[in-house]
Amino acid sequence: MGVTCLIPCHNERDRIAAVLDAVTNVHGIQQVICIDDGSADGTATMVSRRWPTVQVIRLSQNRGKAAAIQYGLQFVQYETVLLMDADLQELNGTELEKAIHAFQNTTNIDMLILRRIRSPWFVRWYRSDILLSGERLLRRCDLEEVLAQPVARYQLEVAINRYMIKRHKRVRWMPWSAMNTYKVDKLGVLEGSRREFKMYVEIVDYVGFVHMLVQLSSFTRKLRKQKSATGSRSRFLHSIKL
Repeated sequence: MGVTCLIPCHNERDRIAAVLDAVTNVHGIQQVICIDDGSADGTATMVSRRWPTVQVIRLSQNRGKAAAIQYGLQFVQYETVLLMDADLQELNGTELEKAIHAFQNTTNIDMLILRRIRSPWFVRWYRSDILLSGERLLRRCDLEEVLAQPVARYQLEVAINRYMIKRHKRVRWMPWSAMNTYKVDKLGVLEGSRREFKMYVEIVDYVGFVHMLVQLSSFTRKLRKQKSATGSRSRFLHSIKL
């Protein structure tokens, strides 16, 4: 029932500390792998020094998020994988523990997405807080099948979504209060906006307009609390006594 947390990063020296401080203290995460995707700011060296229990894997050049995850998969020791972005702010370890417990103890669930509920309204309006959330729990075998197909850069999350939809997998989401750092904050308004636009163009071009509409309109819903078998039996016996 162990969990491996995969964290791809590229020049995130100033932001990844908050993420690692959280995930390395979460009960249920047995392995943390940081894939340094060709960083030039010393991210890998800093992580190795400050978090000796974190496994750091370095790529010599920047290959993109999907390629970094694919490379990191060969070092994963557990069947459950938690994907985590490196630029998150205000992470809540308790929320992560609840999500891991829910994924491992909910019947017939194949993926659990952590929905970024503090995203701006326009992000929530077109469901990017769910569809493009980089924080999700799924099985290693499913992630391997997704990455066996051509997937590049920003396409990873929608590729996973498409895989789940086509194979009729059961996907749910839970609220997640952490916030990501937008490209405009990292790169400035002009360059950040250009990169954001390019990202959405790549995403729609990859899955196709029609399938993107499917994801926008009907993909996944909130995870509901399940009644335990013990609780149901107790209530049944109580009703008989009455």
